[in-house]
Amino acid sequence: MANQKRILIVEDQADIADFLRRGLNRHGFETVLSENGAQALQLLEQSHAGTEIHLIVSDIQMPVMDGIALALNVARDMPHIPIILMTGYAQQRERAHGLENLVVDILEKPFELAHLVGIINQQFD
Repeated sequence: MANQKRILIVEDQADIADFLRRGLNRHGFETVLSENGAQALQLLEQSHAGTEIHLIVSDIQMPVMDGIALALNVARDMPHIPIILMTGYAQQRERAHGLENLVVDILEKPFELAHLVGIINQQFD
């Protein structure tokens, strides 16, 4: 499907990544998985400066490179890609304060898949 939107899921917990992948696939999105921000940046660079990725859903707390560092890099180098951050930790949400102009939303885990899909769909309307 040529107009199918491709979402990069950046999440180091395999069960959460798989839940998001399956849920977003069921809603008609194509998904690509990455375990951390550094790996995500490599994928974006390999996909012709991110032209093959339409949106990023990233956890904040991850090893190697966290979601905040990823968001800062993407906002600087590929500002056309919307970013949604997720966190299960209040202190991580506080660290993300000030990124509101760089990210679409910051979701607190756990959240309803339908809520995430609604936010994603708004980006493509």
